Amino acid sequence: MAFSPAIANAIAALCLSDESRSRTASLSFQDAGHGYDAFGMHPSYVALGEVLVSPLYDRYFRVQSHGHENLPSAGPAIIAGNHSGNLPIDGMMVWLDVLRHSSPPRVARPIADHFVPSLPYLGTLFARGGMVGGSRGNARTLLDSGEMLMIFPEGVPGIVKPWSERYQLQHFREGHAELAIRHRAPIVPVGIVGGEEQLPALFSSRRLGKLVGVPILPIPAVPVPLPVRYHLHYGEPIPVHEEFTPDQADDPAVVRETADRVKTAVEGLIRRGLDKRNGVFE
Repeated sequence: MAFSPAIANAIAALCLSDESRSRTASLSFQDAGHGYDAFGMHPSYVALGEVLVSPLYDRYFRVQSHGHENLPSAGPAIIAGNHSGNLPIDGMMVWLDVLRHSSPPRVARPIADHFVPSLPYLGTLFARGGMVGGSRGNARTLLDSGEMLMIFPEGVPGIVKPWSERYQLQHFREGHAELAIRHRAPIVPVGIVGGEEQLPALFSSRRLGKLVGVPILPIPAVPVPLPVRYHLHYGEPIPVHEEFTPDQADDPAVVRETADRVKTAVEGLIRRGLDKRNGVFE
């Protein structure tokens, strides 16, 4: 972004409650020596992110959070959930939900596909709020530092799946399981209900996506996301840090079984959320 952390902090001071300002001020922050952490995050921009995301979270999508007591209070962890909605709004809702409901406050560091950090302006803003590019080295460094990662194992295929496949999980990539085992990090599954209906797409185009620098571009049926209600359901942590030794991350069978276990947990949370909600907008 073109303005300094001081300006971001001033905006947050004008717009956030005392409780919200206190929350971001108490974040654990590892200054790399130039005011930001090694990946560009700064608490003042986290506060600015809360300013920007809160109206969507509180009033537009009216997020309901369930099971957030399952979020670890310290140490490395991975949040793994379903991805949907043609725009990564689900990641924004989880990001703010974790910030508000973890104790002490924590930032869930979104692991983004390789093209996201290169997006003009948005890439920098997301990095200031905690996002990191999806390289294995980045993820390892964060986990070794005791950070909490947010990973969507479906990747882009999850977010652009057709309406007919809503709430049907796509192939779960296994990297999150390998990282969790190797770095002794529990995996917190999250089932996200609501995102599938926010922006129905007529179709998706890889050709148009290449023109704007993304792998695939959905063509929505509505001009803006619908005001669906989001329901976030966190499950009990899967204690891979207790069940495996780091060297078992080199065993493909162990990694695949763990990824399947996470996928099954997320599917169960989605089903629970769908059964409990009264309608798309409720």
